[in-house]
Amino acid sequence: MTSKLLVYNPTDHSLYDYAPTVKEVTYTTNRSGSAGELSFSFIQERSINMTEGAKVEFYVDGMPIFLGYVFKMKMDRWGVVSVTAYDQIRYLKAKASYSFIGKNLGGIIQQIATDMQLQTGNLENTGYIIPTLTKENTECLDIIEYGLQLTQYNTGKTFVFFDDFGKLSLREAKNLMSDVLLGNGSLLTDYTFTSDIDSDTYNQIKLVRPNKETGQGDTYVFNDSATIAKWGLLQKYEKVDENLNEAQISEQGKIMMAYYDRVLKTISASGVAGVVGLRAGMMSMFRIAEIPELQRGYFLLLEKVKHKFSSDDHTMNVEAKVLTI
Repeated sequence: MTSKLLVYNPTDHSLYDYAPTVKEVTYTTNRSGSAGELSFSFIQERSINMTEGAKVEFYVDGMPIFLGYVFKMKMDRWGVVSVTAYDQIRYLKAKASYSFIGKNLGGIIQQIATDMQLQTGNLENTGYIIPTLTKENTECLDIIEYGLQLTQYNTGKTFVFFDDFGKLSLREAKNLMSDVLLGNGSLLTDYTFTSDIDSDTYNQIKLVRPNKETGQGDTYVFNDSATIAKWGLLQKYEKVDENLNEAQISEQGKIMMAYYDRVLKTISASGVAGVVGLRAGMMSMFRIAEIPELQRGYFLLLEKVKHKFSSDDHTMNVEAKVLTI
């Protein structure tokens, strides 16, 4: 395994490869809510060209893995420098106010990226036009995440927003299938499989549409009496766009029920043999004989992937969930 860890100093335009001096590189991606993160440390034996904002590029066996910027540096009394870099999504923590009318999620991302001077790549057409999306003094990433939520509620499709080596991208999860098999005798050794209705399960969806004429909300309720009898009432409350008609609200309620009215099944594995290029948001095949749901193999959505590269050793920790739709 060969790697390059290139740092470009924007002040003096110098370039240096830190790979030979770094003992371990950690690269972490989450499917939602945070930027990709690269962290590494080295012993300072010479003057370094690194400053806050320096561009960092990380390659493994010639494959581009990470492009981002230095946000944090620490040095201890023994001269060990620890560096944390984030990809472009970190800049979307800035707050802004937006009012979008009749745009799909790709158009919303493009507008925000343009305003924030960020680069975009493949923004897939979700097939859904968001009637209105208005947010005030809200983090740009939260605005995009809300758009992702609305898109899933109205299409039944899971889309992933991520930084693809310096280009903000939007892809449907099913278009990010990995050919990697994780399971018995194939990369996976230690794992924990969890089945719960505690964290993200609902068997009643209450949608409320604002009504300017009455000054109150029109309420639409969707539920599953069978699972309510088994688990008790687990309700999710959401406001919907006032411009949606009853048929559109009904469709959204049905899609949300199909997604949430289930037992959430997740798997976390540590010390997995590393696979270069695997990241959160992708789907990978899991086949584990001891787990009935995964005995024959099932594609799971990767929620978090943390890679550790050191010398010729590459391991990763993985968190994934069964995607029901």
